[in-house]
Amino acid sequence: MTTLLIHRANCIATQNDSNTELRGASILIENGVIKEIFTSSENIEHLLKSVDEVIEASNHVVIPGMINTHHHMVQSLTRAVPTVQSSELFSWLKGLYPIWAGLTPEMVKVSNQVAMIELLMSGCTTTSDHLYIYPNGVNLEHSIEAAKLTGIRFTASRGSMSVGQSKGGLPPDSVVEDEGFILKETQRLIETWHNKEHGSMLQIAVAPCSPFTVSKDLMRESAMLARNYGVRLHTHLAENDHDVLYTKEHFNCTPAQYAEDLGWVGEDVWHAHCVKLDTEGTYLFAKSRTGIAHCPCSNMRLSSGILPLRKLLDAGVPVGLGVDGSASNDAANLLNEARQAMLLARVSKALEHMGCDSGPSEMTPRDALKVATRGGAQVLGRSDIGRIEVGYCADLAMFRTDTLSMAGAAVHDPIGALLLCSSSPCDYTVVNGRVLVREGRFVPFDIEPLIERHNLLASLLSQAAR
Repeated sequence: MTTLLIHRANCIATQNDSNTELRGASILIENGVIKEIFTSSENIEHLLKSVDEVIEASNHVVIPGMINTHHHMVQSLTRAVPTVQSSELFSWLKGLYPIWAGLTPEMVKVSNQVAMIELLMSGCTTTSDHLYIYPNGVNLEHSIEAAKLTGIRFTASRGSMSVGQSKGGLPPDSVVEDEGFILKETQRLIETWHNKEHGSMLQIAVAPCSPFTVSKDLMRESAMLARNYGVRLHTHLAENDHDVLYTKEHFNCTPAQYAEDLGWVGEDVWHAHCVKLDTEGTYLFAKSRTGIAHCPCSNMRLSSGILPLRKLLDAGVPVGLGVDGSASNDAANLLNEARQAMLLARVSKALEHMGCDSGPSEMTPRDALKVATRGGAQVLGRSDIGRIEVGYCADLAMFRTDTLSMAGAAVHDPIGALLLCSSSPCDYTVVNGRVLVREGRFVPFDIEPLIERHNLLASLLSQAAR
């Protein structure tokens, strides 16, 4: 039995049903689970000598570990590629598909570790990843191995592409897979790796890539496979105007109608982006409790549009945050993503054409934090993370309140300051009761050799495509 005490925190944002915020409170963690929460008035001096570790938190704001609901981690190798820096989604993909065709198992493993550590350093404790390209012997186990090495809680989505350019799809034929193999491989991964128990560190999701890369048959059969095993479904939907136009031209329907027709709505489904979801689609998603991964930085980077976040939340649509691919962000800082989501939701002029009456009160810091924590847990179908509450997994992020970026802010409102001020690195990140980031440094292993290897592999990948 291992025990950890977070001692007398400056402020704890529990994100429980009452949105309780505690000053001077302490958190006792035992075997990866929150065992007890002590208020400032309770005497806990006896615990200081009996627990395995004490973290003094008088200069920290403590939040539930944030949850990343959409990512493409291999894209860490292709950040800031000059030829696609000013591209929209389709031209961006066409420019990068030939590069990604050179991915190797080592590249996947290394890039995923880099992406996961970057997330952990931002206070993210649970992440999903959507790997949909499998050249040169790559498989999902290479991502899973990276998660085990870094210690992050992981939903590994088995993505796929089966419709190449010769059949009217967007990707080159060289990077698509046979649909029979996709389904068999996905089934194997679920049977081998998916853990549905409380506190699970690894789950598998079924994730055909998008309407412009897979067939309707694969979408239907993937949904049946997922529901047969009780796992979640994930894909891209309504990401930009070209995406919507493709769906209308090829399937004679809107993206929401496409999803409904193929069985891709429900509490076990979450779609990435949905920037161009129409009013009918919003109603459908709210009624069916279909989730959305909101990726504000990527949507801005690719000029895809602005998700009407407040409208969706008010309608009852489950929404979590995603950093999206590291080549379309080009970062993996989930605290910054929450800040951007909050600020973007306040841009009234840009939202007028969507029928939203927005303004400074459109999204508060606490609203954004809820989307980053509880919202992400809901989207990933987890009832054991996203809150600081007894019985929940001990996934915590701790940020210093005595830094330059917080000066003059944390004294007024440490939680508000966390979202309103610049996005500082996390001081401590705890996953399943294990300290993975300590005093701003990743502790399981030395990351400098990893970064050096990652940079070399990024250069080799790019050069091979020339």
